[in-house]
Amino acid sequence: MTMLDWSDARPETPTAHHPVSAAEATGLGVIDRAGGRVSVDDKRMINCRADVNQLLPLKYKWAWEKYLAGCNNHWMPTEVSMQADIALWKSRDGLTEDERHAIKRNLGFFAASESLVANNIVLAIYRHLTNPECRQYLLRQAFEEAVHTHTFQYIVESLGLDEGELFNMYREVPSITDKAAWALKHTQHLDDPDFVTGTPEADQAFLRDLVAFYVIFEGMWFYTGFAQILSLGRRNKMVGIAEQYQYILRDESIHLNFGIDVINQIRAENPHLWTAAFQDEIRAMIAAAAELEAAYGRETMPRGFLGLNAALCEQYMHFIANRRCAQLGLAPVFAETANPFPWMSEAMDLKKEKNFFETRVIEYQNGGALSWE
Repeated sequence: MTMLDWSDARPETPTAHHPVSAAEATGLGVIDRAGGRVSVDDKRMINCRADVNQLLPLKYKWAWEKYLAGCNNHWMPTEVSMQADIALWKSRDGLTEDERHAIKRNLGFFAASESLVANNIVLAIYRHLTNPECRQYLLRQAFEEAVHTHTFQYIVESLGLDEGELFNMYREVPSITDKAAWALKHTQHLDDPDFVTGTPEADQAFLRDLVAFYVIFEGMWFYTGFAQILSLGRRNKMVGIAEQYQYILRDESIHLNFGIDVINQIRAENPHLWTAAFQDEIRAMIAAAAELEAAYGRETMPRGFLGLNAALCEQYMHFIANRRCAQLGLAPVFAETANPFPWMSEAMDLKKEKNFFETRVIEYQNGGALSWE
């Protein structure tokens, strides 16, 4: 296999860049017939001519590697058997009422959340992030969000749950509505057709959106839900859903790390945006998000169940929030907090790689085997 040569991916040095129009930033501008060939130094994360998504020469190795990692993590929910989960769900004494309540609230939150993230990617982030390597990853991430939404449809259908109840929790359950509304306010003005980056205020708005969705939505708010389902899986309950959540977790871990890298790269190229006041604002966002998640934990687990309760999830969220601050070079927002779920570290932090696919034997159809009749 031919190896890519990254020798041209030289470190970014601040240079003066001419303003670009909204059409040029999206890659839909008029072709510059007199323009020279794109060089590595011409590429930037924001406020750069996208030039028909000029992928090569690559500049950001980390973005391309995350695209490849996402492709290597490919999976589909229908590959996972739900028979054991169906039998357990239908049995009278297989699950407690508290466990059933938590599972339904969990599915209700995720069913809406994956769509919110997908909307943000295709309506806001892709439009304003002008680097082609990053856009390539965003295309992969958008597909993964579709797979995740498919997963919750598959689970709801398999268990015979009330579709109307599950898919409308985002506006009927206050703790879920509060999180969805918080997230939407960070996207609505960015997908305004008149919004463009290029000023400090607009660029900070875009950074704020990236923090909201990558660091908070995917990097904090999904973690209570993962803990709930993986906790059940450890007790040999709802093992099909737990397996699917493990696959989602691997996707989300790459999403989070990609988002952190994007934010830090924009920050490095535009240090004037990362003011002390803006850092305080980001820390306040993270602290407020942790409180919203604590309220969600109390609503989904009013009494808790074996090994898991709302207080422990709130402690875990404080631990996660401080970690996210550290990844962004910010001071912690909570006092030093221990991880109450050490068993989560292998799955959540990917400190130990696990091949989730080694036990699955799957027949795939290739193009020549498909029937179009």
